[in-house]
Amino acid sequence: MTTPRMLKVNSILREVIAEELEKLSDSRLELVSVTGVDTRPNLRKAVVYVDALSEDPDEVLEALRAARPRLQREIGRQVRIKYTPVLEFDLDSGVQAGERIEQILRELNPGEEESGAR
Repeated sequence: MTTPRMLKVNSILREVIAEELEKLSDSRLELVSVTGVDTRPNLRKAVVYVDALSEDPDEVLEALRAARPRLQREIGRQVRIKYTPVLEFDLDSGVQAGERIEQILRELNPGEEESGAR
């Protein structure tokens, strides 16, 4: 169970990381959204979940790993916590699962057009 303190830490880290990703000039990171952060209770490690609208998600993860030192430096500068967590990056499987479900539904109903109101 995640404590209210950890929820706040996760939220703050997500905001800082998302802001810093917007400032980066790496073209591989243009279509990346930070969907969540899961920080360990000891604050030593945080997994950052991202959604990438890219053809090659491995390339996006590689770019994020290359940007890790800058992102950690900014967290250390902007956030007052005991330790600056080491960042790890992973694709958000929830977003991928949702996209897969949508694809299956479209395949089941190929004649129906998508509409905003149902």
